[in-house]
Amino acid sequence: MTERSLDRLLAPRSLAFVGGRPAEVAIGQCRALGFEGDLWPVHPTRDEVCGLQAFPSVDDLPGAPDAVLVAVNRTATVDVVARLSAMGAGAAVCYASGFAEVGEEGAALQDELVGVAGDMPVIGPNCYGTISATVGAALWPDQQGLARTGSGIALVTQSGNIGLNLTMQSRPMPIAHLLTLGNQASIGIEDCVEALATEPSVTAIGLHVEALHDVRRFSAACLVASERGIPVVVLKTGTSASGAEIAVSHTGSIVGSDSAYGALFDRLGVHRVESVPGLLDTLLVLDSVGPLPGNRLVSMSCSGGEASVVADRAESLDVEFPDFEADQAQRIGATLSEFVSISNPLDYHTFIWGDEERLVDCFTAVLDGPSDAAMLVLDFPREDLDDSSWWPTLRAFGAASRATGTTGLVVGTMAENIPTSVEAASVEQGLVPVRGVDAALLGLEAAARWGSHVAPCIPEPVRGTIEGVEVLPGCEAGHLLAAAGLPVPVGEEVEAAGAAEAAERIGFPVVVKVTGIVHKSDVGGVVLDLRDADAVAAVAGRLGGRVLVEEYVGDSVAELLVDIRREPPVGWLLTLGAGGSLVEVVRDTTSLLLPVDADDVRRALVGLGVGPLLSGHRGRPAADIDAIITVVERLQRLVLEKPELVEVEVNPLLARPSGAVVADALVTIERRRHG
Repeated sequence: MTERSLDRLLAPRSLAFVGGRPAEVAIGQCRALGFEGDLWPVHPTRDEVCGLQAFPSVDDLPGAPDAVLVAVNRTATVDVVARLSAMGAGAAVCYASGFAEVGEEGAALQDELVGVAGDMPVIGPNCYGTISATVGAALWPDQQGLARTGSGIALVTQSGNIGLNLTMQSRPMPIAHLLTLGNQASIGIEDCVEALATEPSVTAIGLHVEALHDVRRFSAACLVASERGIPVVVLKTGTSASGAEIAVSHTGSIVGSDSAYGALFDRLGVHRVESVPGLLDTLLVLDSVGPLPGNRLVSMSCSGGEASVVADRAESLDVEFPDFEADQAQRIGATLSEFVSISNPLDYHTFIWGDEERLVDCFTAVLDGPSDAAMLVLDFPREDLDDSSWWPTLRAFGAASRATGTTGLVVGTMAENIPTSVEAASVEQGLVPVRGVDAALLGLEAAARWGSHVAPCIPEPVRGTIEGVEVLPGCEAGHLLAAAGLPVPVGEEVEAAGAAEAAERIGFPVVVKVTGIVHKSDVGGVVLDLRDADAVAAVAGRLGGRVLVEEYVGDSVAELLVDIRREPPVGWLLTLGAGGSLVEVVRDTTSLLLPVDADDVRRALVGLGVGPLLSGHRGRPAADIDAIITVVERLQRLVLEKPELVEVEVNPLLARPSGAVVADALVTIERRRHG
């Protein structure tokens, strides 16, 4: 991809529509949205389309249009795009299918399309279109649910149907732009984020991503968005095709390629979600709330059951419901019955239900503290039932939020119990209505992370597709790591008959390992703490062939997994975790993208389940964390200096009270050409 400006597409003053029925529908949608610029239909046999003068060819247009819906067959699409590019049109939105998504012939036609487009941006092909609700421009051949707005959220998706569905959402949030990208032949996710991050009308960006093509450009664009205070939320679907090629190691079976995208989004401060409703809910909260200074929350409901739901759902999230300080608890208690227990989340009971003045006093006392945001769990009845006694609670929460300056979310435990009339009233009260406890908590977690995010460095790039891999023999891998300065045990690879003599030279105790097998422990191919020649000879004889004899290290505090693997197109993925033979059972890992520094590694180690062992659990000696960090730093330097490497897995790294030792390693490289 090359850099192409989308300015004229996002804020066009003239639109052209090439084709039949899809073009007519799009013109109707532009009129419905109140587009005030020029509308130019193009049709070879009609003098008029939708009451507008039709032009027989794009060559006959009165000027170069800012954006064009090209809704003709795939062959004609190439010709039309070539003509538009030659006349200086701003962008072409190509509706036709039958390009790269159907095979080699279509891929060749798509290459031709990109070639004739030159510097003119092409959206698609095989896409549903784009909508800019800020100016009423809908290059969109179907109904859609957006309304005119001066500013708002921008949504980008590869899927036309998901794009259509997104336009029909009913949450109280403005959507300024929608772009569906189809095949991304010319314009991809990276181009869109670059354009939207600097577009004045955009307040937040939501992405549905299947894959990125240029991670450095995407990263740089996200940093620009961050600097401008524009949150980016992403729904990532699909998996990397390279995953199966490098699933040789233990890490390959426990850390999928998708983890690389997760690590990328974490580094960039991009908020990842798992569903389409989650995308919209998180955008709603972030766009309404903005970055929070912290993650301290309070929650209120008139039911202990609802309070328990909030507490339980928050358990796995990075949010806190701290206990009230004594003086605040006393102030809250003074507004309630003596039978109410003061805790956070707070069940204020129904003793004050319907008493708006007392509700205001209670809610104000709860919000008048060190919390960063507040939730009111409030499920309204269906609209055909009597809801009159619910409204005082909503109004009281709005008054308390305004009086204390605390961000307030009105949360229905069920989406259908917070109807659109309640959402509209909540917004009027300065509150944020959210359809579900999980949605509210995830949105607030994202807002707190956004508030604490520090602009990172851009990930190290990697070379593209991995065609095939091979595993270095154990001795060759050991020499490579030793040359890189890693602490590798002294050892010799010998025939089984010479193992005892090798052990004598190395010094007891020793370890004997089988060679030529990737996962040695799976076949009983590693025997530890052998203390005499007879024991070594017996083990080597059982294993047969060639064996590796190494010095034995027996004072480890913990066994760790340290892995760095190439994950195109995202970058180099570092995985740290509990290691040893149970690595795939325990699955205690965390992943980061290179480059990392000592502080990154230290934080990651502390966050592991095995972290307490490293810190010195129950009087046991602590691990030498600095030595572990040194191993990671040297592995990082090694993979960045040797482009043929695909993965280096150290398992286990023996974390010792003084130092760390690479007890075993698996090194994978791109398949070498022989002969």
